[in-house]
Amino acid sequence: MNLRRLTTVLLAALVLAVSLAGAQPKKRIAVSRFEDGHGYSGCGIGVADMLSTALVKTKKFMVIERKELDKVVEEQKLGLSGMVTAETAPAVGKLLGVELLVIGSVSELGTSKRDIGGGFGGIGAGLSTQQARAAVDIRLVNTTTGEILAAETEEGTESTLGFKGSYSDINFSDVNAWDNTDVGKACREAINKTVELITDNMEKIPWSGRIIKVNGDGTVVMKPGSEGSVKTGMAFDVFQTGEEMKDPDTGVSLGSEETKVAHIVVQSDMLNGKAAKAKIVSGTGIKAGDIIREPKE
Repeated sequence: MNLRRLTTVLLAALVLAVSLAGAQPKKRIAVSRFEDGHGYSGCGIGVADMLSTALVKTKKFMVIERKELDKVVEEQKLGLSGMVTAETAPAVGKLLGVELLVIGSVSELGTSKRDIGGGFGGIGAGLSTQQARAAVDIRLVNTTTGEILAAETEEGTESTLGFKGSYSDINFSDVNAWDNTDVGKACREAINKTVELITDNMEKIPWSGRIIKVNGDGTVVMKPGSEGSVKTGMAFDVFQTGEEMKDPDTGVSLGSEETKVAHIVVQSDMLNGKAAKAKIVSGTGIKAGDIIREPKE
């Protein structure tokens, strides 16, 4: 190998190493339908959809579609309301393969009018301002441990000159119908604050993937693939979980012990980025369903 070719190979290897060093797989989030609070009927669905869209736009997370979440909730018969609770979140999260589940309610969504005295240039007509206000109560649940990472109320306001009328005829379950109204803008402010809350708390949760299939040629199929920012050359450890431990007093799950069984390196992307093929570098006994984690430094 001549010097020029060797230099090219070394530079390519260096670029790959730097790229992988700065790359991180995307963690997965599901947003439950929010409960309607004091406000407009159906607004919980619209606000939850607004949050899901905002999370997707950050390009930092894999966001599970609400229809997939609703299907799991229906199949698991989690109650007549069809709502996810902090108690049912771990089971739902495991079935969806997400690290975080967002539960919320719309505690306030509406407008108020305030008259302003006086007029312009001697004209006696007074003015009025309308203030829209939105408040959402948010709980972030670590689906692995069942721990509530954060419970906050995020708020937003929007003031406009003049009275805009009633929104009673708007379908608030369709966020496109009211996104550009003053109420929608107030809600957007609250949602943007919620995205910041989620981003900060996701740092506390370790990423994980799953083994889908073990092949006979020393490779495995894992999820996710490039859809979750998993790239060729990335290395992961494979773990198997033991018996679930529960608090004898409360019955709350304390998690399960994990045993490292193998080390794998991603070879190629599969299934339009939904999965990847990886080579088993060391270890034996890998099974479908085993957990994949980033190696600890």
